[in-house]
Amino acid sequence: MRHLRAFLALTFLAGFLILSAPLAAQETNEKYQDWLSLAERAELVIDAARASNPSLERLRQEIVGFREVFADFRVQNTDRIVTLSSQLDALGAVPESGEEPQDIATLRAKLTDQLDALRVPRVVAEEAYSQANGLIGEIDKIIRARQTKKLLHRGPSPLNPAYWPEAWDDLKSGTVGLYNETRLNWRSETTQAKIVKDLPLIILLSVLGLLLLAMGRRWPERLGNFLRNFGGRGTEVRSFVASLARIILPFAGAVFLVLAVTMTGTLGVRGTLIADAVPGWVLILLVFNWLSDQLLSERHEVSLLPAPANQRREMILYVKLLGGILVLAGVVDLYGQIENISAASQAVIGFPVILGAATLLFRSQRLALSQEVSQEVSQEEGEGTNGPGLRSPGVYRIIGGIRRIFLLLAVIAPILAGLGYGAAAAAIVYPVILSLAVVAIVMILQRFFGHIYGWAIGGDIQSARESLFSVLVGFTLTVLAIPVVALFWGARQADITELWSRFLVGFQVGDVKISPTGFLTFALVFVVGYSITRLLQSGLRTSFLPKTKIDSGGQNAIVAFTGYIGIFLAALVAVSSAGLDLSSVAIVAGALSVGIGFGLQNVVSNFVSGIILLIERPIAKGDWIEVGEFAGYVRDISVRSTRIETFDRADVIVPNSDLIAGTVTNYTRGKTIGRVKVPVGVGYGTDTRMVEKILLEIAEAHPMVLANPAPSVVFQGFGADALDFEIRAILRDVNYALSTKSDINHEIAKQFGEARIEIPFAQRDIWLRNPEVLMKTQGGSGE
Repeated sequence: MRHLRAFLALTFLAGFLILSAPLAAQETNEKYQDWLSLAERAELVIDAARASNPSLERLRQEIVGFREVFADFRVQNTDRIVTLSSQLDALGAVPESGEEPQDIATLRAKLTDQLDALRVPRVVAEEAYSQANGLIGEIDKIIRARQTKKLLHRGPSPLNPAYWPEAWDDLKSGTVGLYNETRLNWRSETTQAKIVKDLPLIILLSVLGLLLLAMGRRWPERLGNFLRNFGGRGTEVRSFVASLARIILPFAGAVFLVLAVTMTGTLGVRGTLIADAVPGWVLILLVFNWLSDQLLSERHEVSLLPAPANQRREMILYVKLLGGILVLAGVVDLYGQIENISAASQAVIGFPVILGAATLLFRSQRLALSQEVSQEVSQEEGEGTNGPGLRSPGVYRIIGGIRRIFLLLAVIAPILAGLGYGAAAAAIVYPVILSLAVVAIVMILQRFFGHIYGWAIGGDIQSARESLFSVLVGFTLTVLAIPVVALFWGARQADITELWSRFLVGFQVGDVKISPTGFLTFALVFVVGYSITRLLQSGLRTSFLPKTKIDSGGQNAIVAFTGYIGIFLAALVAVSSAGLDLSSVAIVAGALSVGIGFGLQNVVSNFVSGIILLIERPIAKGDWIEVGEFAGYVRDISVRSTRIETFDRADVIVPNSDLIAGTVTNYTRGKTIGRVKVPVGVGYGTDTRMVEKILLEIAEAHPMVLANPAPSVVFQGFGADALDFEIRAILRDVNYALSTKSDINHEIAKQFGEARIEIPFAQRDIWLRNPEVLMKTQGGSGE
């Protein structure tokens, strides 16, 4: 029924397109005929469920190719369809009577035909896309069912002694077969002639291979020591690059040797398969050897696995042996593919490798767990809290929990293998080792990029490792490592690509479709717009506005408004470029306005107040203002609040609504001229006119006091202890009021002393109501 529906849709599409565009219709018809043929064949294969997994994977790949074509058809002519729909909407609805002018009816029919012609391929592509998705899902279901069945299949137990002789015979026969095959080829005259012909090249490759294998460790160490002798920043970066030669050089040597052996022609089928696998096995050994050095070497300033010297040597040995175990597992697996041995022999041969892998894994994880527990205890006691590589207690608990899970898996795997579940045991222990290797590589690369970052900014290693850059690098590397780890644990490459394709398609939220492509487009356009806005602000602030007659407060307001408008426009253009429907955004904004009215009214009030402050400019940056109990200079006016620096050098954040709704005293708005008052008291009996004259001379002599208006001296009255005077003067800059007042007081003290004018202080007379009682008390205590 599925392919029948597709055929009917294809027939309709082909008939329509043939009338309008014969060549395009023919090409489309051929593609859909190919798809229908493939879909019918896929349904037969799925119903039979007898095809091998590789055959199913190839069939799945073909369907995926067609699905990508259908995905393109689904979004084809989108802009044109939107335009035609808008044109039809502009014509309005058909009158209820069905009668409308002939020109409009003809235009409506023409637009409708064009719209249908564009929509039909999309409808058919949508149906075919759904069918392809369904077929892919059915194939994946079959393959997963087979994988699960194989994983849970119980075979012969390797602990049964009855299978041991058979396994030994199979192992011996395979080795003998490889030897006889190689010896037979060696004695062949054709092989001898080939060896003689290619002997110089064989010798050259052999010498190069042996040389690189022999010196593959020594040369990188010398190079690393040479680079470290330069000292200074970048030592760790240079050492890391040099350490990679420990992998590259020996691996190249192994490849050269394999090529030399292959060129002799002595290898048969078995030998060729083994030779093809040797470079991979050598690479595994080299990588694990490199990991042991990078994780545990004392040369690094930041140790990823800090441990005492004796335990460090033991851990290095375990890491290297784990690489060797993986190679042995590869040898056993390849042997099972080459030789047609029984399941019992396969289980017996593979059991020692699984047991060895589980033992090494258990011992290494237990040793690492004990070391991390001791580090956590020492960190809680305050010992070495500044050392490198320390983690928070939460991180220690998470890592400890993961290591305990690995310990449990290391115990379970050999038990399952002993019971006959060899596939399940291998699917547990080997992925754990490979996952640990991937985690180690991620840690090493994060440290390396942290060193590069520290080298670039000129900072120390510890601050570079704790920087945001290092965190982002670690997150990125972790995300990239997840698919690799998933493949180790049994995920198929097709599963990863399927998830990626669905991720690229995105998801639907109402009428808005959100996809990674759209998000990246939004981010890119917004970043470009934001950068242009900042550049424009910088140009206005430094080049254009200083040449105008606008005051600094107005300049700051213009720069701020430019920033707000630029960011708003950047966001608007980014949303449109990402393909988001602004009408849907408007609906969401309308819904949010209700919540804003209730829950965010203070934020909105402060925002509007900030806009008013920038427009009316009752205060500006640098003004001396007083708001409530706070007084100081305005340092910054943002959208939500204003920052005031008090005279105590403390920052006070004042909501903008308080500046609009409350009372604000601005001492320097548009000018710096202000008045200062200096109160003075003199003793009774002093000549008041002389005091007035002296004070007036002092005020007039100060350079900060304006001559027009002239300063004045006011005799305010008769106080309780003194005659009260007050100097009132207008200053050129009120910001210097405090220092001016201090200078005037110093001069007053000096000239009053020279004129012998007394500056009185408060005096009080104490009257005792019953002095005789006090006298008696003192007399009694004296006896």
